[in-house]
Amino acid sequence: MKYTKKALSIEQQIALLKSRGLIIDDIQNARHYLSQISYYRLRAYTYPFQNNDNQNHNFIKKMTFSDIIDLYIFDRKLRLFIFDAIEKIEIALRTKIIYEFSLSYGSHWYEDENLYRNSHFFQKNLESIRTEIDRSNEIFIDHYKKKYSEPKYPPSWMSLEVISIGSLSKLYSNLKSGKEKRRIAKSLGLPNHIFLESWIHSFASLRNFCAHHSRIWNRRFTIKPKLPNDTTYDFIKNKSLNINKLYAQLCCIKYVIQIIDPSNKFSTDLKELLGTSSLIDIKEMGFPPDWEDEKIWNNM
Repeated sequence: MKYTKKALSIEQQIALLKSRGLIIDDIQNARHYLSQISYYRLRAYTYPFQNNDNQNHNFIKKMTFSDIIDLYIFDRKLRLFIFDAIEKIEIALRTKIIYEFSLSYGSHWYEDENLYRNSHFFQKNLESIRTEIDRSNEIFIDHYKKKYSEPKYPPSWMSLEVISIGSLSKLYSNLKSGKEKRRIAKSLGLPNHIFLESWIHSFASLRNFCAHHSRIWNRRFTIKPKLPNDTTYDFIKNKSLNINKLYAQLCCIKYVIQIIDPSNKFSTDLKELLGTSSLIDIKEMGFPPDWEDEKIWNNM
């Protein structure tokens, strides 16, 4: 079927929303927001409250334009909240990976194919890492290139500081099992590296959603973390979760944060954030009814 829909002016967008049952009391306010936030981006926040089996997409409950904006603002705050937490985790992971493998295998271990499980993935990821190094404008990278001619690329403690968390995740996952990977996982209270590989992968995916301003509220994630039973510290007891929803990832983030930043206020700030919008149904984000009874959520 050929796509034939035409672009709508802001006035037409407002008229369409009103025809579908959305209450818009302040037209000027609606004009302002629709000129700053695209109609299609806001559609992600109106969708759950509309009858999408009907071609008119009528609203199925009484809703105002202000309700939708409140929900959009909540989701933005949620993204920033998560992004900040993952930044701390990402920096700690880099530090631990670089430290353990540099002590065991030297400055340029990340270029040693013998340390990796899959040669094809190694070559592909190394190419990506080198591309990221080449486009970096960090002073320490530039200094290395000007001062040293060999090896061509800087040591791991420089090079791996400028790569994406996605590249870091692929690098760690492809490294062969050994004492270094076990020590890194243990330092973060996890039983083995398999769980850490899963968590880094899910953190990288979630961080990318946040970085690209994508909807986090009520999203279904394809990259899902494995949930361990025998952790060093208190984790969640209730494992009967929809792990494709946000709550499971928040549990993993909270677990790591409390280890790398014991003075964190993650729990307090999350609970406060969840109370800022009347439209928030935490069940849609995977929160079980008894989530606040878990020990992990009762310390900051």
